[in-house]
Amino acid sequence: MIRAIVTDIEGTTSDIRFVHNVLFPYARENLAAFIAAFQHRDDVAQALNDLREEIAQPQATTEDLIAVLFGFMDEDRKSTALKALQGMVWRDGYLNGSFTGHLYADVLPALTAWQAQGLKLYVYSSGSVAAQKLLFGYSDEGDITSLFSGYFDTHVGAKRETASYRNIAAKIGLPPDALLFLSDIHQELDAAREAGWHCVQLIRDEADSQSRHRQVSGFNEINLEWFL
Repeated sequence: MIRAIVTDIEGTTSDIRFVHNVLFPYARENLAAFIAAFQHRDDVAQALNDLREEIAQPQATTEDLIAVLFGFMDEDRKSTALKALQGMVWRDGYLNGSFTGHLYADVLPALTAWQAQGLKLYVYSSGSVAAQKLLFGYSDEGDITSLFSGYFDTHVGAKRETASYRNIAAKIGLPPDALLFLSDIHQELDAAREAGWHCVQLIRDEADSQSRHRQVSGFNEINLEWFL
């Protein structure tokens, strides 16, 4: 029996085009000025020091680091330091009303129903926990953060690594066969299944013929009785 559901964001709860066409361009446009203005703020300084450690350049200047960050953005690298800094920039965008976090129309009714049934809901995304909370806190449907019991990012491990899902199960405190993971990426689901989880793949656009997982086109098609 499923007792907790963990959901991805991009391509799952939210259109991946929102991330690529709104969030990423906003971060690229504003990141350098943000770092220059706030590099001595504790959270920004910590992220920059984490980046120095990540690239093994402890003496790198702020200008050096900005150049590295733009390179990482070009590569779509899953850098924890980059994700943290992007989240800080996006916070300004959410707060000043530049955008709201996209949600597919089928997401909120399903999440609300599952929570009402007593299931615990969690998020696992490569974006930082801070960025996740912003998207759901300033979503198209308003602040829906009260639906979630916790958030996970790459601090628990990469999304295509089996160990990450073992780590999440341990933190949630439930056995893997009581957990359901929702994602649009079959390699992430492969890793979760290897860790003993149940999985459902969201197909929002093109079909994935390489996947071995049960596929649905929306949260409203997910039936938890499949896992009894």
